Amino acid sequence: MSVRTLGVAVVGFGWMGRVHTQAYTRVPHHFPHLGVRPKLVAVAEEVPGRAEEAAERYGFGTATRDWREIAADPRVDAVSVTAPNFLHREIGVALAEAGKHLWIEKPVGLDASDARAVADAVAAAGVQGSVGFNYRNAPAVEAARDLIASGEIGTVTHARVRLFSDYAAHPEGALTWRYERARGGSGVLGDLASHGVDLARFLLGEIDALTADTAVFVPERARPAEATAGHARAAGGEPGPVENEDYVSCLLRFASGARGVLEACRVSVGEQNNYGFEVHGTRGAVFWDFRRMNELGVSRGTAYQDQPVSTVYVGPGAGEYAAFQPGAANAMGYDDLKVIEAYRFLRSVTENTPYGTTLTDAVHSAAALDAMLRSAESGGWVSVRP
Repeated sequence: MSVRTLGVAVVGFGWMGRVHTQAYTRVPHHFPHLGVRPKLVAVAEEVPGRAEEAAERYGFGTATRDWREIAADPRVDAVSVTAPNFLHREIGVALAEAGKHLWIEKPVGLDASDARAVADAVAAAGVQGSVGFNYRNAPAVEAARDLIASGEIGTVTHARVRLFSDYAAHPEGALTWRYERARGGSGVLGDLASHGVDLARFLLGEIDALTADTAVFVPERARPAEATAGHARAAGGEPGPVENEDYVSCLLRFASGARGVLEACRVSVGEQNNYGFEVHGTRGAVFWDFRRMNELGVSRGTAYQDQPVSTVYVGPGAGEYAAFQPGAANAMGYDDLKVIEAYRFLRSVTENTPYGTTLTDAVHSAAALDAMLRSAESGGWVSVRP
């Protein structure tokens, strides 16, 4: 089988830029029959020295502080955008207009208008666009979706999606762009609840309406003295206000008639990546916890009352599991989900057909997040219209 080379670049090289880069390098190992091999052509990062360090470590051909050089580079076919949220619209639109296929991290800008602008640019340019909603790529989540669609748990009545983390719980956590409205947009909404909306839609279909409440629990943080990556601390720095929410709780009404609860928090002491869902139907239920990513709790049968829950270990028949492990109960991890995401993005480019998450999914998620903000302000139910 002939394998062609596809030039790829990464814009923004914090933790997520590294994750994307490592995913590209692993795709040929797990998906050798893809027919295309990504080549790390260029990396852009405005923090001095960071792009050069990435190039030396991973083998990018070019390092630059200006992402516009990547847009103009004819060697680059596809680009990962892992820069801060406020840059997503400008960079995403420009890259699409330059004819580059786009793998962009969620939430794709500051609001639904930003996500829509990038989606429109991708559509107009005729390029492929993929979004970083990685949790739906877990083989167990795909197995849960199939189980729900098959009717094995009956008609879905209600569901709960949770995303609790402690990454911002420390009071010395630095006041980075993530906590500023102008650069980060929403807080835990864009960071975690965006994943929750995507999981809810992936499993249960479209959301018709919602009502939400938000709160800021750590109202002030210290400004960092230098460039940061990830969730750094900045003890003793100049204090500044946290401008977006730490917490959101939301009631959902789905188009199917099912009801839902979505709750997310970035300052949950004692919670480390406690992400998951519970979906209840008229004849059973299905449960998933990201921390036990390869398991499902499943209740099905005809007992209704006192019906037991069984642990199911997903295996090679679920999603892309077979590309990583030969048998059920062999663990997969977070980075594997990004490898699946990279594979589906590259397959979309190769076959000129969307696979996995698209910019349309980003627009739907962003519309729900905007509705949550409107609801939190008004105190009432809000229609969700992408």
